[in-house]
Amino acid sequence: MSLVTLRALGLTLGAPLFTGLDLAIQKGDRIGLVAANGRGKSTLLKVIAGLLPPSDGAITATRGTRIALMQQEPTPEQQALPLRAMLAGALPPETREWEDWRVDVALDALAVPADLRDRPLGALSGGWQRMAMLAAATLAEPDLLLLDEPTNHLDLARIGTLERFIVDLPRETAILVASHDRAFLDGVTNRTLFLRSTGSAVYAAPYGAARASLDTADEAAARRYETDLKQGAKLRRQAAKLHNLGVNSGSDLLTVKTKQLRERAERIESAAKPAHLEESAGRIRLDERGSEAKVLIAFDDLVVATPDGRLLFETGRRWIRPGERIVLLAPNGAGKSRFLDSVIRALRGEAVRGVRTNPSLVAGVVDQQLSHLGADETLQGAVVSRFPVGDQRARALLAGAGFPVERHGDRVSVLSGGQRARLAMLILRLEKPGFHVLDEPTNHLDIEVRRCSRPN
Repeated sequence: MSLVTLRALGLTLGAPLFTGLDLAIQKGDRIGLVAANGRGKSTLLKVIAGLLPPSDGAITATRGTRIALMQQEPTPEQQALPLRAMLAGALPPETREWEDWRVDVALDALAVPADLRDRPLGALSGGWQRMAMLAAATLAEPDLLLLDEPTNHLDLARIGTLERFIVDLPRETAILVASHDRAFLDGVTNRTLFLRSTGSAVYAAPYGAARASLDTADEAAARRYETDLKQGAKLRRQAAKLHNLGVNSGSDLLTVKTKQLRERAERIESAAKPAHLEESAGRIRLDERGSEAKVLIAFDDLVVATPDGRLLFETGRRWIRPGERIVLLAPNGAGKSRFLDSVIRALRGEAVRGVRTNPSLVAGVVDQQLSHLGADETLQGAVVSRFPVGDQRARALLAGAGFPVERHGDRVSVLSGGQRARLAMLILRLEKPGFHVLDEPTNHLDIEVRRCSRPN
């Protein structure tokens, strides 16, 4: 018996996100949920969790089924609580008093350091916050665990920990995980749901094998559609010839045959279904202006520390020169974002001890919170208010980034995480900075955008 069954499920938020979705989730299922940015992955998880009503169709769950949703970001109330207290609050109220030991078991399973466990959740790095959200979702011992982009903010080691954590969950626990991480999906799933506005597809295989099967099915559908259209066109040509012969000869039989051929062509053409064509999610390109400076940024023993003064690391003497492509690698909580914050403040003209920047340097910044985007801005306004491009050019730029024209008046606050990231990267491209600062730029971006994006 299925834990949860979706029948002809559909949801419309301004425009249809998905329709006619059928899915049965069984005990022990490990299902990957894949779709382009803004196509309804997070929304579907909320619908299954009971946080949003569907527009069409129905969801039924076996009596007593427990469903837990790990959302992408903690609430302000959760951020204010110490980590251990936040997790204790996730325990069932009736067992919380004598089962608080389970909090430490979960923290140990996720390898959370002891010195982080009593800190406010909001004071932890994005990666550790993500692990805490996972622990909170599993403490309720759900029958179905819904995970929304669980690998965002995680370093490579933590992604490995997350994979092992999921593998070690009870076998009967079902998981539906929305992710853009192909390797992660291949490592933890055994089924894949490709969410589409119509014709969503489910395969009994992890992402890689499922993607190959989906591509094969799409190619076959495209060939069938082309063949059907050619057959319809052929019948219409035959009908036209018979029509001319019938007119010249006055034959009623040829007139009847002509009508039959046309009707047959219409039936074939109306039944022909085009292959699925995914709307472009846009390709992200980063343009830059050149610099004749020999050194863009110089570090002279920059000290990176926690808010309470605990030393994380020192840079020593380092230089960043034009043309360099530098990746910053470190475990979660080691100070990557705090280091970048010091760089960003120096680039903006603040005096930061240990950092010197070239005064002529024009920098473009995308931080994890995408803080340069205003929640009340519209997509069109975010472009035209920053750049002298005009409405028509702004519409073309937004369309090229994967935003259909009917969405250009939407506010930033209603965009999905991936859509906000694409808008932020479009703005960065138009700025043409001489130096890019990108803090976790692939968070939220879908698989195709990650694959196609590159600097010019």
